[in-house]
Amino acid sequence: MTTEAATAETATAVSATATGGRAAVSERAGRIPKGNLAELFLLARERGAIDLAVGTPGAPETPKPLVEEAVRALRGGVNQYELPHGGADIRRRIAESFTTPADPDTELTVTVGGTEALCVALFSLVDPGDEVVLLDPYYENFLGAVELAGARPKFVRLHEPEGPASPDWRLDPDELAAAFGPATRAIILNTPANPTGQTLSAEDLERIAALCERWDVTVISDEVYANLVFDDRPHLSVADVPSLRDRSVVVGSLSKSHAISGWRLGFLRARPELTRVFRRVHEITTNGAGAPLQLAAGLTDLFDAASLTAAKELSQARDETADILARMGLTFRLPEGGCFVLADIRGATDEDCRTFVRRVLEESSVLLAPGTPFFADEERGRNYVRVAFNRSPQILAAARARLLP
Repeated sequence: MTTEAATAETATAVSATATGGRAAVSERAGRIPKGNLAELFLLARERGAIDLAVGTPGAPETPKPLVEEAVRALRGGVNQYELPHGGADIRRRIAESFTTPADPDTELTVTVGGTEALCVALFSLVDPGDEVVLLDPYYENFLGAVELAGARPKFVRLHEPEGPASPDWRLDPDELAAAFGPATRAIILNTPANPTGQTLSAEDLERIAALCERWDVTVISDEVYANLVFDDRPHLSVADVPSLRDRSVVVGSLSKSHAISGWRLGFLRARPELTRVFRRVHEITTNGAGAPLQLAAGLTDLFDAASLTAAKELSQARDETADILARMGLTFRLPEGGCFVLADIRGATDEDCRTFVRRVLEESSVLLAPGTPFFADEERGRNYVRVAFNRSPQILAAARARLLP
């Protein structure tokens, strides 16, 4: 079943609960795909399994100075509202971390994680019926956010590597161009990407820029893994590309790079005219992120490149995870960034991904994520699993022992 069919089926089921001729919930809410990992995650927890499915950081370790600053802020009475668009210190720190400068006063908004940032951007930029381009495979929350905004997704297939010399998850220029049209209002990018680990090249971004210019489209670029790029590659933001700078929105987060996913600290970067709108929508949705946590992040030096050791630590975890998966008979491209490997299971089994994931859980007590939720066409995703490697060396060693007895 395709993702479009699944969401339509959900909406029909919800409509069937209507009373008095009206649906119980909105059409938009009914189209949101249901979560795909909840059942497996609960089963894994019951069995005490090692979780390599979700991206909740097990590494790097949450920086102790950050925790101490948060405790100090709480005990010091910083327990009321901060400015809705974010404290001055954290906005300044975030702005200083960019390669291309941003004005912290007019171009940055602190949000309740990257998820709220994405939703605020979509609610501000698209109307019901508009089209939003998504690269496929994609982070599954992208589709839910597009549906909630009332927009229609237009998928552009990233082509699988065909051999050792083939490019990673290739974007076909003609297929990309065909996805744009008069109804297109935005394209969502993710670099480094979940689930593929791919980073978009300067050539990719220039090609996208030309299409956005032609059709007057805004780029929403999820760059929550900007600090997790490996092998000495620099992170290339859409804000670093002159032809995209004024028509782009950057979604960022501290969740993975600083191992504080529970703090829910994200941000939006955009030109001042858009930022003013984003801040109004943000005030209506959440009114602001946690004040003491913002203060803690703003008072530490953890945005300085020299202190961000997560990329080095996770590159080692990536290589360890890659060795485990290769020994299991899975094939994949080594991620260029992020914290996930998207692995093809066909070299190890004839099973579909859900059957394979459940069998691995039962036999080895290790949880992997089935690939189908990350693809518009479930049939295409049935051959893949996603594996999170932002785990400690001890956890990965235990996973190796269970998966390769």
